Amino acid sequence: MTDTNALGQPIGPIVRDWSPPPRPVRVTLDGRYCRLEPLDVERHAAALFAANALDVDGRNWTYLFNGPFETFEPYREWVAQAAAGSDPLFFAIVDVRSGEAVGVASYLRIDPANGVIEVGHINYSPRLQRSPAATEAMYLMARHVFDLGYRRYEWKCNALNAPSRRAAVRYGFSFEGIFRQAVIVKGRNRDTSWYAMLDADWPGIRAAFEQWLAPENFDAAGTQRVALGTLTARYLHHEVIEAVQ
Repeated sequence: MTDTNALGQPIGPIVRDWSPPPRPVRVTLDGRYCRLEPLDVERHAAALFAANALDVDGRNWTYLFNGPFETFEPYREWVAQAAAGSDPLFFAIVDVRSGEAVGVASYLRIDPANGVIEVGHINYSPRLQRSPAATEAMYLMARHVFDLGYRRYEWKCNALNAPSRRAAVRYGFSFEGIFRQAVIVKGRNRDTSWYAMLDADWPGIRAAFEQWLAPENFDAAGTQRVALGTLTARYLHHEVIEAVQ
């Protein structure tokens, strides 16, 4: 919706009754399949290193800003540094069945004044990938953001990272464009793909997540009956989305 000022120029609508939401803090987010805990070096570093070691060819690290880590001590130092920060604010993703940390994700570029926040630094070990817990972790983080009162939730990734781009769309983030030569990562140029979901999108996307995560959506072998992407597709803004080849 666009308003017009006294000069006949189009201007954005007034944001009524707006007050900045609080910054996210170190809380535990509980789900059916996973639990997000504030990242802690003593509780999580060893389990995360062991889980990441199952990625024997190191492909998980290709598009990340850090890693790979050949030995535990440098990884432990990275976890200690990450855990101490507030932006990015890191969480360990803990598998409920095993009680062990199997991945990490964070909130970053936290901007309460404008109600904008990003999810990033996502690293899913092979123990977490392609599981209900992997999807539930993103649901829990999105739900927490919108419960706090944020207006916009962003996902950014290397434009060459096709799996991350597909995941963004599957989770209900709409494609908004590519920032060319955005940053240099590990000595190489990175064009960055931008995705976002808005507070107005969230009720439908939340219902899609909850339908997909429900136990009845999986058969006895654990195979999904309805794909999440099928459920979230109706909430994507197709005028700004592109297909990932």
